[in-house]
Amino acid sequence: MFHMGWFIAQGFGVHAWNLPWSGSIGRDWAKPDLYIDLARAIERAGFDYLMLEDGSLVPDSFGGTPEWFMRHAWMVPKNDPMPLVPLIGQATRHLGIVATLTTSFYPPFIGARLAATLDHLTEGRVGLNIVTAHNDRAAQNFGLDRHHEHDLRYEMADEWMAVADKLWASWAEGAIVDNPSAGMFADFSKVQPIDHAGRFYKVRGPLNTCAGPQGRPVICQAGGSPAGRSFAARHADTILARFRSIAAAKEFRADIHRLALGHGRRPSDIKILYMMSAVIDETNEGAQARLEQVKQIGRAHV
Repeated sequence: MFHMGWFIAQGFGVHAWNLPWSGSIGRDWAKPDLYIDLARAIERAGFDYLMLEDGSLVPDSFGGTPEWFMRHAWMVPKNDPMPLVPLIGQATRHLGIVATLTTSFYPPFIGARLAATLDHLTEGRVGLNIVTAHNDRAAQNFGLDRHHEHDLRYEMADEWMAVADKLWASWAEGAIVDNPSAGMFADFSKVQPIDHAGRFYKVRGPLNTCAGPQGRPVICQAGGSPAGRSFAARHADTILARFRSIAAAKEFRADIHRLALGHGRRPSDIKILYMMSAVIDETNEGAQARLEQVKQIGRAHV
């Protein structure tokens, strides 16, 4: 089966500001309409899901100042994508909605509870794009001077997922009885603490809401490092990958399948979606002209 996802690379922020096709994005970037219209369009086109990128910093990696990023509205400003999820869910019926969440800065209880709530609100169509974040500026917004070392971040994320999975399962099937005549809404014996005490997290549980219709939301991942690949092969239902050659894409798929088997999973349970950017016009010549225009604009912004 052919699967398609739409990756919104700058998340709930300003897209293509001050370009020939920008429209009213400078005024309307914080409104949900653009995303709702996109979601409806790609649902009609048969896409599996829409994925929203996110980040929690103001970049200053160019020249040691945020001037360039703010002047061009590049990666800033950016709103939290989570409130968009139920709005898109209300406007669609079948489309999956994946929002980015970082295990480095979200406590697992809050993340698991948020995901369960969104899964209820979307009637079982929510997913989490699990990231570990990579920027010291983001870490400094959460009490750290420097972000954790790369592989350590994935070790933390691995335990984060273990805690979340326990929390989503802390309400057993049949826990909600909803029997007014018996005077019982939920059977407390089927809702149990998880009593997790690990290297990074200590969480009693149980979750104070039941898991959503999916039980466990769809997990998306895009890590390309050895640690990221291993994490994705262990936990992800869908993986985003970008390669410049067919051979490299095949090697990645073979590696993920090998790792999945090592984690006791069936490779067929993991859907790998390879990323591409399309320039579209009514004719090939028109598309080539548009592509050249995009390149020229990109060079002008550097």
